[in-house]
Amino acid sequence: MKKYLCLFGLIFICNSITFAQSAIEQEIKKLSMDKWQWMAKKEVSKLDDLFDDKARFVHMSGSWKKDRELEIIETGSIWYKNAEVHDSVVELSGNIAVVWNRITLTAFVRGNDVENEFTVTEVYEKQGEDWKMLVFTFSSVRDTHEIEH
Repeated sequence: MKKYLCLFGLIFICNSITFAQSAIEQEIKKLSMDKWQWMAKKEVSKLDDLFDDKARFVHMSGSWKKDRELEIIETGSIWYKNAEVHDSVVELSGNIAVVWNRITLTAFVRGNDVENEFTVTEVYEKQGEDWKMLVFTFSSVRDTHEIEH
């Protein structure tokens, strides 16, 4: 009987850990999707709260820090009009979450609407009660690119 209770307890603990991890993965995935909406709507105050003060952003045209990214979004020099997310993978390691999104991005850049395929890498760190974005990197890919799960 003790053997079965121990086995049941072990299964319960494993399921609880899996559920908790899955819930955190869903929380991060939702945060990532919300971020795309905030960028499209130029909601700089929400993005300011999300981005860590030391965050780095890597785009096709360069790399910069938080203040420059927020300025770009606020002024519309890059207007992230729509990010169609085709696939998403979240992996957790301690208080770090990494998100890979395969997207088709429609953006207004230098007076023109442009559409590009990207895999976007986002790195988040749990800081107190909040998740903060540390890294946001666009990698140009073909439309047939797949993210390995």
